[in-house]
Amino acid sequence: MNSEYHDNFQAAQAVAGEKLGRTGQKSLFDRLDWLKQLHELCLPGNQPLIVHSAENDAQAWLFLMKKGWGSYTALANWYNFTYRPIFTDDYDEVTKLALLAGIAKKLSSQCHRIEIAPVPEEDHAASLTERAFEQAGWLVFKTKADDNHILSVNGRTFDQYWATRPGQLRNTVRRKAKKNIVSIRIESEFSEEHWADYCHVYGKSWKPEEGNPDFLKNIARQEANAGCLRLGLAYIDGAPVAAQFWTVENGEALIHKLAHVEDATKSSPGTLLSVAMFQHAIDVDGVGLIDFGTGNDPYKREWMEDVRARYRLDMFWPNNPLSWLSILRYQISALVGKR
Repeated sequence: MNSEYHDNFQAAQAVAGEKLGRTGQKSLFDRLDWLKQLHELCLPGNQPLIVHSAENDAQAWLFLMKKGWGSYTALANWYNFTYRPIFTDDYDEVTKLALLAGIAKKLSSQCHRIEIAPVPEEDHAASLTERAFEQAGWLVFKTKADDNHILSVNGRTFDQYWATRPGQLRNTVRRKAKKNIVSIRIESEFSEEHWADYCHVYGKSWKPEEGNPDFLKNIARQEANAGCLRLGLAYIDGAPVAAQFWTVENGEALIHKLAHVEDATKSSPGTLLSVAMFQHAIDVDGVGLIDFGTGNDPYKREWMEDVRARYRLDMFWPNNPLSWLSILRYQISALVGKR
């Protein structure tokens, strides 16, 4: 087993090649181009620590960033739907555990604490990481970090799915659509004009100021070039009033951003746009899953049918005195919680 550190993305690219690119990674959030842009534009002041473990042709990667003295956290932020160790192929569980244990052993000489989230479990990423670090001698505390709302299409048409939605939602759409006030377009190609409309809507919505507009714009352009962008825009009298930024790939649709102009709420442009986006994803793109990301916004329950947990793993190297106070606090908290 060979394990090594990298402190820059160029070195990681030289080792991994396309194995961390679109052809090698199914998920947008597991790709080097996502991670590199996220660091450069959203997290530039955070020193990266990239850990790589390999045995023969099998590879595992963990992308971290420095949080404090001897403390590291996931190279991720609110744009991430998921964060997890990245493998360059679909290895069996034994191989994955061995590769992750190699990373864990390497990290024990570099830091005393690692915190990662939001880690999924449907692919066993959370439990595999927990077991591998524990096998390497770390103490791991696993807690729920967030919820992920999804829709499994299960072969349904949009009309079949829509018939199961809450009656109040369907009645609202029926009434507002009859007025024919809102016009909608769904773009798969990037243009400055359409992106400006998206930004206009976001700026006049209830949403907080965007973390990094340039990052999202770069991702939109990148995904458009790959044929994966779905930018939904709703207009009233030619003015943009609602916008949604989706990507569609490998049978899954990801809802990254949505917003509407507050003054236009009475015409329900956001709801009408959602109907068009869901219909396009299901009937035109033929996706099997629609992912609404993290967060428990009440409106998500109207559209989604299932919830998946996202976890936080807090991992401490017990042989380092800097870990002892934090370990004690976690242990006391766990004891109190059992009462």
